[in-house]
Amino acid sequence: MSFLPVEQQLEIIRRGTTEIVPENELKEKLEESRKANTPLRIKLGCDPTRPDLHLGHSVILRKMRQFQDLGHHAILIIGDFTALIGDPTGQNKTRPALTREEILDNAKTYLDQASKILDGEKTEIVYNSEWLGTMGFEDVIRLSSQMTVARMIERDDFSKRYNNNEPISLHEFLYPLAQGQDSVHLKSDVELGGTDQKFNLLVGRHMQKEAGLPQQVCLMMPLLVGTDGVQKMSKSYDNYIGLDEEPNDMYGKTLSVPDELIYTYFELITDTPVAALPAIKERADQDPRNSKHDLAWTVTRMYYDEAAANAAREHFEKTVINKEIPDDIPEFSFENGSSHKLIHIIKTVNFAPSNGEARRLIQQGGVSIDGETVEDVNHEITFSNDTEMVLKVGKRKFGRIKTT
Repeated sequence: MSFLPVEQQLEIIRRGTTEIVPENELKEKLEESRKANTPLRIKLGCDPTRPDLHLGHSVILRKMRQFQDLGHHAILIIGDFTALIGDPTGQNKTRPALTREEILDNAKTYLDQASKILDGEKTEIVYNSEWLGTMGFEDVIRLSSQMTVARMIERDDFSKRYNNNEPISLHEFLYPLAQGQDSVHLKSDVELGGTDQKFNLLVGRHMQKEAGLPQQVCLMMPLLVGTDGVQKMSKSYDNYIGLDEEPNDMYGKTLSVPDELIYTYFELITDTPVAALPAIKERADQDPRNSKHDLAWTVTRMYYDEAAANAAREHFEKTVINKEIPDDIPEFSFENGSSHKLIHIIKTVNFAPSNGEARRLIQQGGVSIDGETVEDVNHEITFSNDTEMVLKVGKRKFGRIKTT
């Protein structure tokens, strides 16, 4: 294996990075790695608390892919044990526990989607129940002795909850220790995480020192702001772009990103070369409209291909700019004589994930039938012999509704 010169590696690693603690140690590790021709061990832990990933998750996954492309060894930890505790990061209350079955189901979906970014053949997949699940109560007591309560309370989310007299369960203190034990077990050289993970990553560094091991470098990435331009990208805030979105939806949702985030998205979630970024920034400032189309095309191409990206752009121009109905819209049939609320129809044809979301779309004026906006959330359709209409939900979902 031939590694790039250290400064060239650092230039790539620094891209989009918020903080490297400490950077001088990362440089030393890279120098030793290149001299010994041995890859660094790069750790990324993920708790499969949800089955779906979005572009916010891709920020940290892409950073790991960059380390892979530089020749280093990527270790993806599926936190099937730590997910049973629940990471309290950013929470103002104790998270409900997941069952092991839910965790394993989510993990499978997570791995399928993460493989869109990581080089699967070069990724070591491990489950932290392999070592954490075998620890006895005595082991846990010894682990707990490595941290003080005062140090735990330094953590922002704990201190806020403590000061607000909000409950903190003792098991939540074990989460940073469990994540730190992952670093001890795997002897990681670098651990990746979002800025909200800084405390946990530093605990891993501390515990490696306690175990007499070389300490890992902690590399933090920013949390991607969602399409609303305010909150971090999250399904809970409905401001996300899923990695499994259909090309048309991925393209259209990306276009809803605020102008001021165009460059940030290019930097954090695309494969645009570092050298091209200054020109991207200048163009985003001068011509945000076309820059945003470039961004949408790039993102769609990355997760599909050029043909899909081109087709998505053509679909957008046809249906949104020119207000045309696509030629190949799907058809949905309902039994003659049956009556259905529009909310239920939208959910049935999978144009919304739930009745509540369908109701919200109607209330926001995002649903039309044959070009006429429907404002009544109780709107009902009775299907007769000649019933046929075009249902439009949002800007990109079309369906022909007719009688069986």
